[in-house]
Amino acid sequence: QVQLVESGGGLVQAGGSLRLSCAPSEGTVSDYGMGWFRQAPGKERGFVAGINWSGHSYADSVKGRFTISSDNAKNTLFLQMNSLKPEDTAVYYCAARTGIVFGIRSDPNDYEHWGQGTQVTVSS
Repeated sequence: QVQLVESGGGLVQAGGSLRLSCAPSEGTVSDYGMGWFRQAPGKERGFVAGINWSGHSYADSVKGRFTISSDNAKNTLFLQMNSLKPEDTAVYYCAARTGIVFGIRSDPNDYEHWGQGTQVTVSS
């Protein structure tokens, strides 16, 4: 079972920035389709951003503010979050899926492996 180890969450004021990191315990980030999801209290887990060999994709709510990237040398997935808003407050999860597909999957059911989640809190 692949483990995804996340780090980088925390408390930040509105307008600030955070960077989340995620590293797989097996294989390399390029072996998987990788994604970030988030879940706020009382809400379903939703897609934030994804990346694979064919490109990357973002939820409309984070376009222009968040950037997903991967560093093969460090074998790490990143989510750079800028211009944070209070509505970005949630637990953020890293996810990985196997299989070669064109395009980014935004349904959490398409991902087999999940990190433990990291809390991001944005104060107003």
